Order: sequence, then C-alpha cells, then structure tokens
Amino acid sequence: MIPSAGGENSHEESSQEVSCGNRRVEKGGKLFSIFRLVELQSDCVDRWHRERIELDGNDDSWMRLGMANHEINFRLWHEEDLARDPEARDETIAAIKRRIDALNQRRSHSIEAIDDAIAIWLDQHLGGLPPDVTIPMNTETPGSTVDRLSILSLRIFHLAEQAHRHDIDATKRAEVTTSLETAKRQRSNLVTSAAQLIDDLVAGKKRHLSFRQLKMYNDPELNPMIYQRASRTNNPKS
Repeated sequence: MIPSAGGENSHEESSQEVSCGNRRVEKGGKLFSIFRLVELQSDCVDRWHRERIELDGNDDSWMRLGMANHEINFRLWHEEDLARDPEARDETIAAIKRRIDALNQRRSHSIEAIDDAIAIWLDQHLGGLPPDVTIPMNTETPGSTVDRLSILSLRIFHLAEQAHRHDIDATKRAEVTTSLETAKRQRSNLVTSAAQLIDDLVAGKKRHLSFRQLKMYNDPELNPMIYQRASRTNNPKS
C-alpha cells in the first residue's frame, strides 16, 4: 500500500488529466504529488499486463513525463525476460539486445526530461534567480527517483505473481514473500523521501540540477565498434 502524504507535496492545479486506461489523475501546471504518480505506476503495471499499453494525454507535464518513463521500463523488463530464455537462439538474443539498447537510451532521456521539467518549473515559480551554490543538493534527482519507483512497482507486481504460483514449494514461496515485503518497504521509504525532496526544492531548502546520463553507445560517432567498422569499410587498405 502506498503511504499517504505527510506534507502532501501537492503543488498542483486540477486543470487537465493524464490516465492509464480509465484511471485518471488530476494534473496541472505545477509539481505533482509523488504519491499519486506511484499509485498510477502500480495501476498501469497491472493494467498493461492485461490490456494494450496506452497513455492518454499529449502535453509535457511532469506526470505525463513520469508515465512515459514507466512505459519504457515496462517494455524493458519484458525484453530482458525474453533475453534470458535459455532456449533463445543467438540471433534472437542479438535482436533483443538491440531493442534493449534503444529502450535504455530512451529511458535515460526520459529521466532527464523529468528533471528538466522540474528545473523549468522551479525557474518560473521561484523567481528565476541564479541557484545558490551553498544550498545542498541530493545525490539523486527526482527524475532518477521516479525511475527507481517505476522499477520497484514492476518488481512488486512480479514478486506477487511468483508468490501466488501453485508449482513452487513452501520454502521458495516464503523466500519470495520476504522479498515482496522488502520491495514494498523500500518503495514506501523511497516515495516518502522523494516527497520530502520535492517539498524541499519548492521551499528552496535543496538545490536542483539535471543530471546528464551522457550515454555514448548508440552514437555512431562515439561507439568505437561502430565508427571503427565504418572506417575499415570506407578505407579497406588502411
């Protein structure tokens, strides 16, 4: 169960909505309740296992960006499951690996997009003043935390699924149940800490800076396996 908000971190206006299926969460032009986002993550994990993946809404609000990250993580989770099939052929695994690389690139961009949206909001609503470098920063940005919460919602769903299997013995069921409770506890702690961070950012008690992932492996000019092969192809005698 997702804990209720303390300070509520509810800096939102109820103008538009983003939804997963028929589950809707109010959204507007301000920062959102992280608790509501986590509830939507959990709802979508369950729904997307039964229905087509679909996200309503078409703007770039923080809630919308958070759910875009969640969709990528959902797809990544299941691509990685396919890659671990012991009977998968080498060419199948290679194709999955390429899809995973592309999804991981999108995942990095989605995390940065969340943090950039928060940076824009803070600049617009807190006076546009240069950041005070004496104000402390967290080691993890809200975007990275949203990503971790997304993965936790997937892990909780799949651990619960395993705990309800009928073909495992009591020892394995107990082990899985313990892992499930641990994951739930970790999510509860993380979402509470994330809410506090967002409140501190809004209050000016913490400094926000988007963290760049700087991925290079999908850039043909930076990945040596790509540009060196291209060089050998273009200059076969060199």
